[in-house]
Amino acid sequence: MRVSKIDRSLKKLILSDGAEMHYSKLALTTGAQVRKLPIPGSELAGVHYLRDMHDVDNIRRFVGPGKKAVIVGGGYIGLETAAALRKLDMDVTVLEAQERVLQRVTAPEVSAFYTRIHGEEGVNILVNTVIESVVGDKHAEGVVCTNGTTLPADLVIIGVGVLPVTQLAEDAGLETDNGIVVDEYARTNDPDIVAAGDCTNHYNPIYKRRLRLESVQNAADQAKVAAATICGKLEAYNALPWFWSDQYDLKLQIAGLSQGFDQVVVRGDISGSRSFSAFYLKDGQLIAVDAVNSPKEFMLSKRAITNGFTPDLEKLVDSRCAIQEIFKH
Repeated sequence: MRVSKIDRSLKKLILSDGAEMHYSKLALTTGAQVRKLPIPGSELAGVHYLRDMHDVDNIRRFVGPGKKAVIVGGGYIGLETAAALRKLDMDVTVLEAQERVLQRVTAPEVSAFYTRIHGEEGVNILVNTVIESVVGDKHAEGVVCTNGTTLPADLVIIGVGVLPVTQLAEDAGLETDNGIVVDEYARTNDPDIVAAGDCTNHYNPIYKRRLRLESVQNAADQAKVAAATICGKLEAYNALPWFWSDQYDLKLQIAGLSQGFDQVVVRGDISGSRSFSAFYLKDGQLIAVDAVNSPKEFMLSKRAITNGFTPDLEKLVDSRCAIQEIFKH
């Protein structure tokens, strides 16, 4: 059963079957939905988006050794999907519209690392490449790109981001701006309605700006704040964003947000190994880290970023210096 309308004046919910429910406090956790590409052929069998288990079940029907997959989007979802399909011995091509994979979220050095790894694993990555259409009769048989390139495809997976689900909140007159706007206690502009998760735009005191985060960690942490608020206990949200991505034998753990960095320092052999850490700094202060198969660097960085740590760069880049000593402060 779905909620079709919120009547704030009467504190009432109208359900999709016409039934009504009353509330004293209300939590909106509407999440996000995939961003769809309005391209010819997107309705063909074999064209999929990846958001939930239902999508996974549908994709499984088109997976098999030797089959050809084209993945649209070189973000984390696209690259994780590429890794999973290569393990199933599929022929995989990733199309990325920008100059490099992960361009929105990582430094060029990290993008180059993942391009190298996926190349070694047999994935074909095409950057500066935009899909124009999917071709086929009733089933996807290939994709056509705007540069004229045509690629055969038994399976097309589109992963170009998500959009916050805010329509219900907007229709109810709640403030929205790239998400449902909430304060540090997860309250909307209606004090009896809270919101949490991918659908929210909230203020992060560590970065001193508003954010909308798409992560399990944020959804869980913000839900705790929202629950406390409903119970009359005001506990301000003050969590450092962190994320992870598993590809092949690589566990990427990300602490903080790297946007706005003016310097990146790499610890480890990023060009030849499968383990390193990239530290992002702004005005000398550590703001984020990408740690690949480097759990110590990740764990120590989480605390350091929260505390506004300024590292010794000469020691940081020298892998002979114990990371625990560098982060003593």
